[in-house]
Amino acid sequence: MTSKPSIQIGSEVREMTDAEHAQHQKDVADEQTATATLAAQAAAKKSAEKKLAALGLTADEIAAL
Repeated sequence: MTSKPSIQIGSEVREMTDAEHAQHQKDVADEQTATATLAAQAAAKKSAEKKLAALGLTADEIAAL
């Protein structure tokens, strides 16, 4: 069994409870999902901008879209 991360509340440092550890794991997974979503959105935007530029649109025209 792996030990759970420690948590500090005030001056007390202790191992996380099962509920705290489960919430921590959920929070980490949610953050990773959010980061991946933002990266995918940025990649899709860049791809779309490249395609529009290949069609002959200027940067200003693309930004106006």
